[in-house]
Amino acid sequence: MNKKICGLLIILIIIFSFSGCTKSEEDKVKAVDSSGKIVVSVSFNPILEFTKAIGGDKVEVHTIIPDGTEPHDFEIKAKDLKTLSKSRIFIYNGLGMEPWAQKAIDSIDNKNLTVVVASDKCDLIKSTEIDAIKEHGQYDPHTWLSLKMAKIEALNIKDALVKVDPSNKEYYENNYLSFSNSLDNLYNEYKGKFDKLHNKNFVTGHAAFAYLCRDFGLEQSSVENVFNEGEPTPKKIEELVEYCSKNNVKIVFVEELASPKVSETLAKEINAKVKKIYTIESKEDNKSYLESMKENLNDIYESLVQ
Repeated sequence: MNKKICGLLIILIIIFSFSGCTKSEEDKVKAVDSSGKIVVSVSFNPILEFTKAIGGDKVEVHTIIPDGTEPHDFEIKAKDLKTLSKSRIFIYNGLGMEPWAQKAIDSIDNKNLTVVVASDKCDLIKSTEIDAIKEHGQYDPHTWLSLKMAKIEALNIKDALVKVDPSNKEYYENNYLSFSNSLDNLYNEYKGKFDKLHNKNFVTGHAAFAYLCRDFGLEQSSVENVFNEGEPTPKKIEELVEYCSKNNVKIVFVEELASPKVSETLAKEINAKVKKIYTIESKEDNKSYLESMKENLNDIYESLVQ
Protein backbone atom coordinates (compact mmCIF):
# COMPACT_ATOMS: atom_id res chain seq x y z
CA MET A 1 0.00 0.00 0.00
CA ASN A 2 2.75 2.40 0.95
CA LYS A 3 4.61 1.64 -2.29
CA LYS A 4 1.45 2.29 -4.28
CA ILE A 5 0.89 5.58 -2.51
CA CYS A 6 4.51 6.57 -3.05
CA GLY A 7 4.26 5.62 -6.72
CA LEU A 8 1.09 7.64 -7.12
CA LEU A 9 2.68 10.66 -5.48
CA ILE A 10 5.67 10.44 -7.81
CA ILE A 11 3.38 10.33 -10.86
CA LEU A 12 1.42 13.33 -9.60
CA ILE A 13 4.64 15.26 -8.98
CA ILE A 14 5.79 14.53 -12.54
CA ILE A 15 2.44 15.59 -13.99
CA PHE A 16 2.43 18.85 -12.05
CA SER A 17 6.05 19.47 -12.98
CA PHE A 18 5.29 19.11 -16.68
CA SER A 19 2.16 21.20 -16.28
CA GLY A 20 4.24 23.94 -14.70
CA CYS A 21 6.79 23.82 -17.52
CA THR A 22 4.07 23.88 -20.13
CA LYS A 23 2.43 26.90 -18.54
CA SER A 24 5.77 28.67 -18.34
CA GLU A 25 6.44 27.96 -22.01
CA GLU A 26 2.97 29.20 -22.89
CA ASP A 27 3.70 32.46 -21.08
CA LYS A 28 6.86 32.87 -23.14
CA VAL A 29 5.40 32.17 -26.55
CA LYS A 30 1.67 32.83 -26.30
CA ALA A 31 2.12 36.17 -28.06
CA VAL A 32 3.67 34.57 -31.13
CA ASP A 33 1.24 33.27 -33.74
CA SER A 34 1.51 29.95 -35.57
CA SER A 35 3.73 31.48 -38.24
CA GLY A 36 6.15 32.92 -35.68
CA LYS A 37 4.99 36.53 -35.99
CA ILE A 38 4.92 38.87 -32.98
CA VAL A 39 1.31 39.56 -31.98
CA VAL A 40 0.75 43.28 -31.53
CA SER A 41 -2.41 45.09 -30.46
CA VAL A 42 -2.79 48.76 -31.36
CA SER A 43 -5.46 51.25 -30.42
CA PHE A 44 -6.42 52.80 -33.76
CA ASN A 45 -5.46 53.41 -37.37
CA PRO A 46 -2.39 55.72 -37.32
CA ILE A 47 -0.70 53.44 -34.78
CA LEU A 48 -1.62 50.49 -36.97
CA GLU A 49 0.00 52.17 -39.98
CA PHE A 50 3.23 52.98 -38.13
CA THR A 51 3.43 49.47 -36.66
CA LYS A 52 2.97 47.80 -40.04
CA ALA A 53 5.52 50.12 -41.62
CA ILE A 54 8.14 49.11 -39.05
CA GLY A 55 7.08 45.54 -38.26
CA GLY A 56 6.38 44.44 -41.82
CA ASP A 57 5.95 40.70 -42.17
CA LYS A 58 7.36 40.02 -38.71
CA VAL A 59 4.20 41.17 -36.91
CA GLU A 60 0.53 40.28 -36.73
CA VAL A 61 -1.35 43.46 -35.81
CA HIS A 62 -4.83 43.70 -34.25
CA THR A 63 -6.64 47.04 -34.02
CA ILE A 64 -8.84 47.68 -30.97
CA ILE A 65 -10.88 50.66 -32.25
CA PRO A 66 -12.63 49.74 -35.52
CA ASP A 67 -12.59 52.03 -38.53
CA GLY A 68 -15.49 54.47 -38.59
CA THR A 69 -15.52 54.84 -34.80
CA GLU A 70 -14.57 58.13 -33.16
CA PRO A 71 -11.66 57.20 -30.83
CA HIS A 72 -12.74 59.72 -28.19
CA ASP A 73 -16.09 57.93 -27.83
CA PHE A 74 -14.90 54.31 -27.94
CA GLU A 75 -15.58 51.94 -25.03
CA ILE A 76 -13.50 48.79 -24.77
CA LYS A 77 -15.26 45.42 -24.86
CA ALA A 78 -14.59 41.95 -23.46
CA LYS A 79 -13.35 40.67 -26.83
CA ASP A 80 -10.79 43.49 -26.91
CA LEU A 81 -9.48 42.49 -23.50
CA LYS A 82 -9.17 38.91 -24.76
CA THR A 83 -7.10 40.17 -27.68
CA LEU A 84 -4.86 42.14 -25.34
CA SER A 85 -4.37 39.13 -23.10
CA LYS A 86 -2.91 37.22 -26.07
CA SER A 87 -0.66 40.02 -27.32
CA ARG A 88 3.06 40.53 -26.80
CA ILE A 89 2.96 44.27 -27.41
CA PHE A 90 0.21 46.86 -26.94
CA ILE A 91 0.71 50.27 -28.55
CA TYR A 92 -1.54 53.25 -28.03
CA ASN A 93 -1.20 56.96 -28.70
CA GLY A 94 -1.92 58.33 -25.23
CA LEU A 95 -2.72 61.96 -24.28
CA GLY A 96 -6.40 61.21 -23.72
CA MET A 97 -7.11 59.53 -27.05
CA GLU A 98 -7.65 56.17 -25.32
CA PRO A 99 -8.91 56.89 -21.77
CA TRP A 100 -9.68 53.17 -21.34
CA ALA A 101 -6.13 51.98 -22.05
CA GLN A 102 -4.60 51.84 -18.57
CA LYS A 103 -7.66 50.21 -17.02
CA ALA A 104 -7.58 47.59 -19.77
CA ILE A 105 -3.90 46.88 -19.12
CA ASP A 106 -4.53 46.57 -15.39
CA SER A 107 -7.49 44.24 -15.86
CA ILE A 108 -5.78 41.52 -17.90
CA ASP A 109 -3.40 38.78 -16.78
CA ASN A 110 -0.50 39.21 -19.20
CA LYS A 111 2.79 39.71 -17.40
CA ASN A 112 4.73 39.54 -20.68
CA LEU A 113 2.85 42.42 -22.30
CA THR A 114 5.11 45.26 -23.44
CA VAL A 115 3.19 48.54 -23.40
CA VAL A 116 4.15 51.44 -25.66
CA VAL A 117 2.73 54.95 -25.41
CA ALA A 118 3.55 56.11 -28.92
CA SER A 119 3.45 59.83 -28.08
CA ASP A 120 6.21 59.52 -25.44
CA LYS A 121 9.02 62.04 -26.07
CA CYS A 122 6.90 64.02 -28.55
CA ASP A 123 7.05 67.81 -28.33
CA LEU A 124 3.52 68.38 -27.05
CA ILE A 125 1.12 71.25 -27.58
CA LYS A 126 -0.94 72.34 -24.60
CA SER A 127 -4.70 72.60 -24.94
CA THR A 128 -6.18 76.02 -24.20
CA GLU A 129 -9.73 74.89 -23.43
CA ILE A 130 -10.47 74.46 -19.73
CA ASP A 131 -13.32 71.96 -20.13
CA ALA A 132 -11.27 69.76 -22.47
CA ILE A 133 -8.31 69.83 -20.08
CA LYS A 134 -10.51 68.74 -17.17
CA GLU A 135 -11.92 65.76 -19.07
CA HIS A 136 -9.05 64.68 -21.33
CA GLY A 137 -5.82 66.16 -19.99
CA GLN A 138 -3.74 69.22 -20.75
CA TYR A 139 -2.27 68.24 -24.13
CA ASP A 140 -3.54 68.05 -27.70
CA PRO A 141 -3.39 64.33 -28.57
CA HIS A 142 -3.19 64.55 -32.38
CA THR A 143 0.57 64.06 -32.54
CA TRP A 144 0.45 61.69 -35.53
CA LEU A 145 -0.73 64.56 -37.78
CA SER A 146 2.76 66.03 -37.57
CA LEU A 147 5.32 64.40 -39.85
CA LYS A 148 7.98 65.25 -37.27
CA MET A 149 6.05 63.70 -34.39
CA ALA A 150 5.18 60.68 -36.53
CA LYS A 151 8.92 59.99 -36.72
CA ILE A 152 9.11 59.93 -32.92
CA GLU A 153 6.07 57.66 -32.63
CA ALA A 154 7.53 55.29 -35.22
CA LEU A 155 10.84 55.31 -33.34
CA ASN A 156 9.10 54.33 -30.10
CA ILE A 157 7.41 51.46 -31.92
CA LYS A 158 10.67 50.35 -33.52
CA ASP A 159 12.45 50.32 -30.17
CA ALA A 160 9.72 48.14 -28.65
CA LEU A 161 9.90 45.65 -31.51
CA VAL A 162 13.69 45.44 -31.19
CA LYS A 163 13.36 44.88 -27.44
CA VAL A 164 10.85 42.07 -27.85
CA ASP A 165 12.40 40.54 -30.97
CA PRO A 166 16.13 41.38 -30.96
CA SER A 167 16.94 38.71 -33.52
CA ASN A 168 15.23 40.86 -36.16
CA LYS A 169 16.75 44.17 -35.05
CA GLU A 170 18.32 44.95 -38.42
CA TYR A 171 15.00 44.35 -40.19
CA TYR A 172 13.13 46.77 -37.91
CA GLU A 173 15.95 49.33 -38.09
CA ASN A 174 15.90 49.27 -41.89
CA ASN A 175 12.13 49.59 -42.05
CA TYR A 176 12.22 52.52 -39.66
CA LEU A 177 14.92 54.24 -41.71
CA SER A 178 12.87 53.81 -44.88
CA PHE A 179 9.69 55.13 -43.27
CA SER A 180 11.54 58.00 -41.61
CA ASN A 181 13.06 59.01 -44.94
CA SER A 182 9.61 59.02 -46.54
CA LEU A 183 8.34 61.33 -43.80
CA ASP A 184 11.33 63.64 -44.27
CA ASN A 185 10.85 63.73 -48.04
CA LEU A 186 7.19 64.69 -47.72
CA TYR A 187 8.02 67.35 -45.13
CA ASN A 188 10.75 68.85 -47.31
CA GLU A 189 8.48 68.84 -50.37
CA TYR A 190 5.92 71.11 -48.68
CA LYS A 191 7.98 73.13 -46.20
CA GLY A 192 9.40 75.37 -48.91
CA LYS A 193 6.00 75.81 -50.53
CA PHE A 194 4.31 76.94 -47.33
CA ASP A 195 7.22 79.21 -46.38
CA LYS A 196 6.62 81.27 -49.52
CA LEU A 197 2.95 81.94 -48.74
CA HIS A 198 1.63 85.09 -47.10
CA ASN A 199 -1.79 83.66 -46.26
CA LYS A 200 -1.37 80.68 -43.92
CA ASN A 201 -4.85 80.47 -42.36
CA PHE A 202 -7.37 77.70 -43.00
CA VAL A 203 -10.60 76.43 -41.41
CA THR A 204 -11.38 72.88 -40.26
CA GLY A 205 -14.32 71.06 -38.73
CA HIS A 206 -12.46 70.30 -35.47
CA ALA A 207 -9.13 71.47 -34.11
CA ALA A 208 -7.09 68.37 -34.93
CA PHE A 209 -4.30 69.94 -36.95
CA ALA A 210 -2.24 72.01 -34.51
CA TYR A 211 0.81 69.75 -34.88
CA LEU A 212 0.60 69.87 -38.67
CA CYS A 213 0.29 73.65 -38.43
CA ARG A 214 3.39 73.87 -36.24
CA ASP A 215 5.38 71.83 -38.78
CA PHE A 216 4.65 74.30 -41.56
CA GLY A 217 3.95 77.62 -39.84
CA LEU A 218 0.21 77.48 -40.53
CA GLU A 219 -2.81 78.47 -38.45
CA GLN A 220 -6.11 76.62 -38.13
CA SER A 221 -9.43 77.98 -36.98
CA SER A 222 -12.03 75.33 -36.19
CA VAL A 223 -15.74 74.85 -35.74
CA GLU A 224 -15.34 72.33 -32.88
CA ASN A 225 -12.65 71.83 -30.24
CA VAL A 226 -9.66 69.49 -30.07
CA PHE A 227 -11.83 66.58 -28.93
CA ASN A 228 -14.58 67.18 -31.50
CA GLU A 229 -17.06 68.15 -28.80
CA GLY A 230 -19.81 70.69 -28.33
CA GLU A 231 -21.91 72.77 -30.70
CA PRO A 232 -20.42 76.18 -31.56
CA THR A 233 -22.28 79.16 -30.15
CA PRO A 234 -23.76 81.85 -32.43
CA LYS A 235 -20.89 84.07 -31.29
CA LYS A 236 -18.37 81.42 -32.37
CA ILE A 237 -20.03 81.15 -35.80
CA GLU A 238 -19.96 84.93 -36.12
CA GLU A 239 -16.25 84.96 -35.27
CA LEU A 240 -15.58 82.24 -37.84
CA VAL A 241 -17.44 84.15 -40.55
CA GLU A 242 -15.37 87.22 -39.75
CA TYR A 243 -12.17 85.16 -39.72
CA CYS A 244 -12.99 83.60 -43.10
CA SER A 245 -13.78 86.96 -44.67
CA LYS A 246 -10.62 88.54 -43.30
CA ASN A 247 -8.41 85.68 -44.50
CA ASN A 248 -10.15 85.09 -47.83
CA VAL A 249 -11.08 81.51 -46.91
CA LYS A 250 -12.51 79.71 -49.95
CA ILE A 251 -12.55 76.16 -48.55
CA VAL A 252 -13.88 74.80 -45.25
CA PHE A 253 -12.30 71.44 -44.48
CA VAL A 254 -14.40 68.71 -42.84
CA GLU A 255 -13.43 65.36 -41.33
CA GLU A 256 -15.10 62.01 -41.88
CA LEU A 257 -15.86 61.40 -38.19
CA ALA A 258 -17.10 64.93 -37.46
CA SER A 259 -20.60 66.26 -38.17
CA PRO A 260 -20.47 68.36 -41.34
CA LYS A 261 -23.63 70.38 -40.69
CA VAL A 262 -22.09 73.44 -39.06
CA SER A 263 -19.16 73.42 -41.48
CA GLU A 264 -21.56 73.29 -44.41
CA THR A 265 -23.58 76.16 -42.93
CA LEU A 266 -20.40 78.20 -42.47
CA ALA A 267 -19.26 77.48 -46.03
CA LYS A 268 -22.62 78.59 -47.39
CA GLU A 269 -22.45 81.78 -45.34
CA ILE A 270 -19.07 82.77 -46.77
CA ASN A 271 -19.67 81.34 -50.28
CA ALA A 272 -16.93 78.73 -49.86
CA LYS A 273 -16.58 75.08 -50.84
CA VAL A 274 -16.53 72.16 -48.41
CA LYS A 275 -13.66 69.73 -48.85
CA LYS A 276 -12.65 66.57 -47.01
CA ILE A 277 -9.50 66.46 -44.91
CA TYR A 278 -8.02 63.33 -43.33
CA THR A 279 -7.49 62.98 -39.59
CA ILE A 280 -6.35 59.38 -40.33
CA GLU A 281 -8.09 58.21 -37.14
CA SER A 282 -9.71 55.62 -39.43
CA LYS A 283 -8.63 54.15 -42.75
CA GLU A 284 -10.21 56.52 -45.25
CA ASP A 285 -10.59 56.03 -49.02
CA ASN A 286 -8.15 53.12 -48.77
CA LYS A 287 -5.24 55.57 -48.49
CA SER A 288 -2.07 54.96 -46.51
CA TYR A 289 -0.80 57.37 -43.88
CA LEU A 290 1.67 58.95 -46.31
CA GLU A 291 -0.93 59.22 -49.07
CA SER A 292 -3.43 60.85 -46.71
CA MET A 293 -0.89 63.31 -45.35
CA LYS A 294 0.29 64.24 -48.84
CA GLU A 295 -3.28 64.90 -49.94
CA ASN A 296 -3.93 66.97 -46.78
CA LEU A 297 -0.86 69.11 -47.40
CA ASN A 298 -1.60 69.53 -51.08
CA ASP A 299 -5.23 70.50 -50.45
CA ILE A 300 -4.32 72.97 -47.71
CA TYR A 301 -1.65 74.50 -49.94
CA GLU A 302 -4.05 74.78 -52.89
CA SER A 303 -6.67 76.42 -50.65
CA LEU A 304 -4.15 79.06 -49.58
CA VAL A 305 -2.94 80.04 -53.05
CA GLN A 306 -6.43 80.62 -54.48
